[in-house]
Amino acid sequence: MKIFRLSFLILSILSLLNLSSSAQTDTVSINTLIAKTNKVLNDYPTEKIYLHFDKPYYAIADTVWFKAYITENQNFLSGLSKIVYVDVINQKDSLIQTLKLPITSGVANGSFPLDQVNYKQGNYHIRAYTMWMMNFEDPSYFNKTFFVGEAIDKEVKTHISYKNTSTDKLEKIDARVQFKDANNKPYANRNVNWQVVTSFTVIAKGRGTTDANGYLTISMSANQKAEYQLNKGELITSLNTTEKDIVYNNFSLNTAIVKKDFQLFPEGGNLIAGLTNKVAFKAIKSDGLGINSKGTVTDNDGKQVATFTAQHLGMGSFNLLAESGKTYKANVTYSDGTTGSYNLPEVKASGITISIDNSNAENVLVKIVSNDAFYDQNRTKKLYLVAQSKGVICYGAQTALSTKEYTTTIPKSKFPMGIAQFTLFTDAGKPLSERLVFVQNKNTLNLALSTPTPTSGIKKKVKVNVSAKKDGAPVEGTFSVAVIDESKVPASEDGTTTILTGLLLSSDLKGYIEKPNYYFNSPDAKKNADLDALLLTQGYRSFKYTDILSGQLPKISFLPEQGIELSGVLRMNNGIPVRKGTLLVTIPDKRFNTQITTDPVGNFRVQNLVLNDSSKVTVSAKYNVNYKAMAISLNGSPVPALTRNFSAAEEVVNIDSALTTYLDNSKRQYAYLHTLKDVTIKAATIPKVSHKDYPALSGLSQIADHEITGDRLQGCNLLINCLQTLMPGVTFIDNVFYVSRDYNQGNRVPMGVFINGMNVDVNQINTLNANDIESIEIFLRDQLGLVNRANNVNGVIVINQKKAPKGQKISKAQLLDMLPKSYELTFSPQGYNKEKEFYSPRYDVAANMNRNDLRTTIYWNPKIVTDATGNSSFEFYNADGKGQYKVIIEGIDGNGNLGRSVLRYLVK
Repeated sequence: MKIFRLSFLILSILSLLNLSSSAQTDTVSINTLIAKTNKVLNDYPTEKIYLHFDKPYYAIADTVWFKAYITENQNFLSGLSKIVYVDVINQKDSLIQTLKLPITSGVANGSFPLDQVNYKQGNYHIRAYTMWMMNFEDPSYFNKTFFVGEAIDKEVKTHISYKNTSTDKLEKIDARVQFKDANNKPYANRNVNWQVVTSFTVIAKGRGTTDANGYLTISMSANQKAEYQLNKGELITSLNTTEKDIVYNNFSLNTAIVKKDFQLFPEGGNLIAGLTNKVAFKAIKSDGLGINSKGTVTDNDGKQVATFTAQHLGMGSFNLLAESGKTYKANVTYSDGTTGSYNLPEVKASGITISIDNSNAENVLVKIVSNDAFYDQNRTKKLYLVAQSKGVICYGAQTALSTKEYTTTIPKSKFPMGIAQFTLFTDAGKPLSERLVFVQNKNTLNLALSTPTPTSGIKKKVKVNVSAKKDGAPVEGTFSVAVIDESKVPASEDGTTTILTGLLLSSDLKGYIEKPNYYFNSPDAKKNADLDALLLTQGYRSFKYTDILSGQLPKISFLPEQGIELSGVLRMNNGIPVRKGTLLVTIPDKRFNTQITTDPVGNFRVQNLVLNDSSKVTVSAKYNVNYKAMAISLNGSPVPALTRNFSAAEEVVNIDSALTTYLDNSKRQYAYLHTLKDVTIKAATIPKVSHKDYPALSGLSQIADHEITGDRLQGCNLLINCLQTLMPGVTFIDNVFYVSRDYNQGNRVPMGVFINGMNVDVNQINTLNANDIESIEIFLRDQLGLVNRANNVNGVIVINQKKAPKGQKISKAQLLDMLPKSYELTFSPQGYNKEKEFYSPRYDVAANMNRNDLRTTIYWNPKIVTDATGNSSFEFYNADGKGQYKVIIEGIDGNGNLGRSVLRYLVK
């Protein structure tokens, strides 16, 4: 692998071509440019990650299966890092869990269950990275959005749609929500309370009744200048499914108000006077998705000089003959009828640009064009054209500016498949113009799947043969395969994330790419032109030539991890480092025991450990003289900051509707996991703290109108703000709580607030820690009136704090033994997550045939390897589902060639 890459680099440097026969032969400067760039590309290789998942979406109780492919320059499987991290992040950008997986020969396998405790219905975001990737300014972390539905204990299904009628002064949203039960029967004529909450602040609230079909229209409005705007908030509804049970549903409003933007990108980077410039454009909505548009371009005199129409997902281009001293404006009409005007970039009086025609299957046609002003100022000066792709300089050429237009043809065979970055330089190494093209090579990895027959039966064995070839010759590679019941897991092929979209497109471009597989799914001239429009409008994630030439190299803070490492410092209690101190490191479940010595400044390090995520490690200094006066401190592990999910455009608002087929199957598949509402507990119960424990509240009813358990307050920083959104039937105005129905009828007598039976001021609520609260009881009526009259209130809010547990006396020796010892640490570092094997049932035993098999992922195998003949095979048994099954295989060979193939067969 290393020999192949080195030979490629040598050939690239030696294949310097002149753009014309009159070009100068002095190539010292361009050789320097190429040599410096190649050194940086080789010394600081870029790692990329792609995760192949078994399915595009899931349900609670499913297990997510995936294989990670980690590559470096030219898409070779990476030999740098030996650990990959996979973060699971929820829709509120909070980290749910992190998986730490060992990398073996550039790949890693993982899985995680979607348990009922940590996961709820909603959108989730997967992020994968290595420690080495954290060194770079704009790392190509793997990012993917997937959504999870709930069917096990589903009581209310919802569907929401928005209508936005905002003005310059007022934001207004009409939300139409339908409520249905688990059997799709509408909740008709039900009262619904709703609130709009932003950062625990209620900015709008109300109440309504559903119609005969379970629909309710909620009208919300807020001042545009308000600190908290509607589109930054969350709509929370509460519906009584029974007299006692209330179900809450949350809806994000970030897509309720859709704004539009129109961006313009001259080919090569600048709009140059006197030239016919190709100008690309992209019409995009605030949700990240493109919107079709058309319009005209007018100059500062109002004269129409061009027209345009979007060709794909809001993107397109037009030609404009720009004149010096003039300004231009694009007048846009969007597909929804709205309009807008946008200024084009400033016209450069002097300039030169790259123009590329990528429509030919064999060659890239490059044209370098300068206007009169630039040509007159720079005649006979050297120009360099350099193209790099996948961490390698693939092409370099130099010429002297002897004519205003040069044209050259470059064979695509010089480039690997993927994005190539063409840059035009001055002889001083200053970039003048840049253009991206996608090179679609014909000699790609041919990955084929086949079965003996196109049809099969339920619970029948299926054998699939794999063949991998490159240029007709067999290749060895590593692959992963997923088989799904497509009738239960329908998905858009264009919107799919694949190994091709991940490693050839998304990892090189900044920002979100809509429907990435559209460009790879049976490509043709139209799709290639649309891909070119994407590259004209999307920013490139790469190094900066100016930094390389000026010697500004990447700052390396993290070396590629070769295994799990523990490090820290041994000091005396007065802070002085312990030189050549002895430490014993033990891992009992791994039978690991080693002695290490600190360096002159007290540092210690243990490398290449193999730990499970549950392993306990002990580091002890007790074998030193005066060890009781020593203290061990451990170094932390760096993690990238959590940022907003840039692929949020893929989030689904109406999961219940989007996953109807899938969730209906999930409901049957996981019926045994339903939570029983009536549970008999034979053991003695611990009495809960309630208002009945306080004599001052003895006049209240035995049962509160509503009760909020303490676990619902977890994570609440300012308690009074949380309570505004959680207490049904209560209105909070001017720092006072009122019973809503009485307040609406004109009764302005406030509710009483009692903490542990004592009547307190409302402001006392914010002195409480939410984690210390057992429950909050809400009494909207005081039947006897004893508490109301005694305290001059109307309604009561009772806040019950948890009772401190009764302790047991211990001796001083026992206390000291319980205290942590500074000279010894026992802890559980994050180890490797255990690799689990996908369960694939066998139906060659008659007893198994009677089992219901409702699986949607029929088979998952991340360890498919082709041999020297390029062949492999695998077997599995179908489930009970009838219809079309889909086999997807993805992977990479030893030379960095990527492959993907899909096979469908029918189960009858």
